[in-house]
Amino acid sequence: MADIISLDEKIQLTKEKTADLIKRRKISAIRKSFHCAHCMSKCEKCGTQVSLKNYDTKNDIYNLRVPYRFCDTCSDEYINYIEHLKGNRDLDCYWHNAEWLDSWRKWIDYQASVDRYLKSKEFTKLIKEAEHSQDE
Repeated sequence: MADIISLDEKIQLTKEKTADLIKRRKISAIRKSFHCAHCMSKCEKCGTQVSLKNYDTKNDIYNLRVPYRFCDTCSDEYINYIEHLKGNRDLDCYWHNAEWLDSWRKWIDYQASVDRYLKSKEFTKLIKEAEHSQDE
């Protein structure tokens, strides 16, 4: 008789394991959403190490012409992209073709989409739930 397991205890243990699994999945979802997207030492576009000389590390302000954290090369390409949109195309940069423009447009649209997702009420709720579960 000593080996009999209480059904109530088994159900409670299963609920606790399920709750723990859900908590870990939520925290994992948050980590994946932020993984490298907000890494402060890498270029947001190509992932190379970013030179800190472009940043005011005291105030963490980047060159106002470039709203992303880019390496020097991606920063120059972004500025060229914006100038190209304004009609100031650099004819020496023959690789700035329709596909190059499309690539930049889609990358910027993707960044905006991720930003909207991170600000969505559902993602905000997920963060609050994860923070609440870590307080327990």
